[in-house]
Amino acid sequence: MPLRCVIVDDEPLAVELVSSYCAQVPQLTVVGTCGSAVEASRILRHQEVDLLFLDIKMPRLLGTDFLRSLLVPPKVILVTAYREYAFEAFELDIVDYLLKPLSFSRFMKAIHKLERLLPSAEDDVAEQAAPSFLYFRVDKESVKILLDDLLYVESRREYAQFYLANGKKILVRETISSLEEKLNRHRFVRIHRSFLVTAHKVTAIAASQVKIGDSVLPVGRLYKENLQRIRKAAEK
Repeated sequence: MPLRCVIVDDEPLAVELVSSYCAQVPQLTVVGTCGSAVEASRILRHQEVDLLFLDIKMPRLLGTDFLRSLLVPPKVILVTAYREYAFEAFELDIVDYLLKPLSFSRFMKAIHKLERLLPSAEDDVAEQAAPSFLYFRVDKESVKILLDDLLYVESRREYAQFYLANGKKILVRETISSLEEKLNRHRFVRIHRSFLVTAHKVTAIAASQVKIGDSVLPVGRLYKENLQRIRKAAEK
């Protein structure tokens, strides 16, 4: 599926240039253009967007401030004439920082960088082929856990507590880091150093927490970008 792109820039020539570059890349589809972050906010409320080409210095609201205001932002490539925002921008987990005047070769370098961040077709196949259950060490025996019954996992140092949909809790002898590696990475998402959740069972997302079942779990600062993966899981 092509990536749905929105170009946000108050310079019409810049919008035209980025649009022309996008038109040369089959995996990109421009679904909207606008001249301010306020207009971009309206677009994001009414349609799904995978990628923003975002200017920084615009009327009323800086692009970086707009980005901070988004609860679960899409991927973002900043396109600007100003170098001095680069450090601040990369702290916001952007894909790339492009300086004007923008060449097509530099544009394509950013797109290749983006592609490396996106799940591949091979990843989708791996997810579909993932087992429906796994065995875990509980006391002195191996217990079969149906992965579809698992809501979330909480770290207990060298152990982990499984919370199941039927309300049952199971303490397994495994660290949360090893579970993160073992469980399919597109179905189970790390949201905190102490919590791993089943992405498609999350029912609500806020800036610093998610709701799953009857539980409200914190989202760690280093894991906020994983909220986008939870949104994607909801679309499948």
